[in-house]
Amino acid sequence: MGALLMTQASSLAIIGSPAGTETNDVAFETLAGGNASQAVHDLEALRAQMPNDPALLINLGSAYAELGQADRAEQCYRAAMESDVRYELELADGSWVDSRRAARQALRDLTSENLALN
Repeated sequence: MGALLMTQASSLAIIGSPAGTETNDVAFETLAGGNASQAVHDLEALRAQMPNDPALLINLGSAYAELGQADRAEQCYRAAMESDVRYELELADGSWVDSRRAARQALRDLTSENLALN
């Protein structure tokens, strides 16, 4: 299982296993292009087919965060952390991280950003 991922902290990653990667569209290019509204639209449509996919949930959370909807972003990140689906994510720096750990980091980044704004 694999996909492109963008987290709240704007770090980019490729999700997959070291042996090979199957890519799913989780609106990476849309998010990277700065179109969070379109990403939410696309990801909410995909969510019906893949409701527990951590990459989709993390990217959806990132899109909501970009739109200033921190509560919805938090819900998505928590859903990714609690998902029964779990796999390793390859981060832009080449390191590998568990999808739950990536979701926790996105949630921490969201919380830190919100604290800094207050």
